Amino acid sequence: MNSLDSGLPERMEAAQATSYGGPEVIKIVEVPLPALQPGMIMVRVSASAVNSGDARTRGLQAEEPIKTLMRLVLGWRRPRQPILGTVFSGTVAALGAKVTSFKVGDAVFGSSPGMRYGCHARYAAIPASGPVALMPPSMSFQEAAALPFGGNTAQYFLEKHKAQAGESILINGAAGAVGTMAVQIAGILRLEVTGVASGRNKALVQELGASHFIDYTLGRVFVPGVKYDLVMDTVGKLNKAQATAALKPGGRFINVCGGDIARENRQQTERLAQWFEAGSIKAVIDKALPMEEAREAHRIVDTGHKRGSVILMMNQEVRI
Repeated sequence: MNSLDSGLPERMEAAQATSYGGPEVIKIVEVPLPALQPGMIMVRVSASAVNSGDARTRGLQAEEPIKTLMRLVLGWRRPRQPILGTVFSGTVAALGAKVTSFKVGDAVFGSSPGMRYGCHARYAAIPASGPVALMPPSMSFQEAAALPFGGNTAQYFLEKHKAQAGESILINGAAGAVGTMAVQIAGILRLEVTGVASGRNKALVQELGASHFIDYTLGRVFVPGVKYDLVMDTVGKLNKAQATAALKPGGRFINVCGGDIARENRQQTERLAQWFEAGSIKAVIDKALPMEEAREAHRIVDTGHKRGSVILMMNQEVRI
């Protein structure tokens, strides 16, 4: 199906990383619509998010030899896929051949699987069998875009490390995109949660369900004699030896930034929709900006101090 057959435009605007570097490398450009292959849906993107993964790719934010490995995977001189963005919410605008799970007009949200990116654009082609789900009626496009990155990441790592009801968990970076979702999902799983963030985020982290709070700016994360079943570092800042020493016998250290990429699927995204509809989780949004301010969104993420997600509105519209 081409754009003329479906009534879609042939070209669209997108926020593109023209090279590796700071937020200034992001430019708004006009590009062809992505190809709609069999088994895919074309989503008119209402909202996306600029996450730490986008900033890390744009800026090659890693030490050697990881930086060289990133170039080999992502592109040597510039990103091979210059349109970043892994999460989306929006409306199904067209269906590829053999798609029966969605229909045109459906409000959907989810992730572009693997390293596909492409969601910082007016339209995105998404595998229909991937981590995408229908939006519940109570969910706004902004809220929907804020959930998948942190929500699916938290689910993956908590499941992988076999988090069990009644266990204790320390979550470092509890006010970020992954951290805010990890606190809430750990609560759903009935874990005893200690959240670590700066003091200004204490009320937020406790509101999300943390029973205990540690202000890392006071200089100490681990308290002598206090042990946990799990220590989860969502920002890659904890000392591994100290984290391991704070574990109970049989405890598990989870480094979300340690190179193990979260594997996302539809079941995870559908769970987020169900939990949201039930009031068990909520979206935490630092700021919502129009696509034209994509550079500013990247600058906020680069500070390392955002609360929840920074949302980009790709098409300004309100769900009715």
